[in-house]
Amino acid sequence: MRPVDREFEITVDGVAVPVVPGQSVGAALHGAGIRSWRRTRREGRPRGLFCGIGVCFDCLVTVNGVPSLRACLTEARPGDRITTENER
Repeated sequence: MRPVDREFEITVDGVAVPVVPGQSVGAALHGAGIRSWRRTRREGRPRGLFCGIGVCFDCLVTVNGVPSLRACLTEARPGDRITTENER
């Protein structure tokens, strides 16, 4: 197995989360059992992956200081630091 094919970790709100190469941030969060990471503005309802294809914008996260990225479309990279609304 080549090094790039091995599982790696990202940090989500200070917690290490395992990632399989090629996974999106959203898939990694879902795989780690994290189902919601932000809340709606109006009613405060929990949100996470919904459509999984970038249409709904329910899965927004901050990646390495860049806010409002769709977790379902953002490929996880080794060492990424993810911040969610749960942390704010």
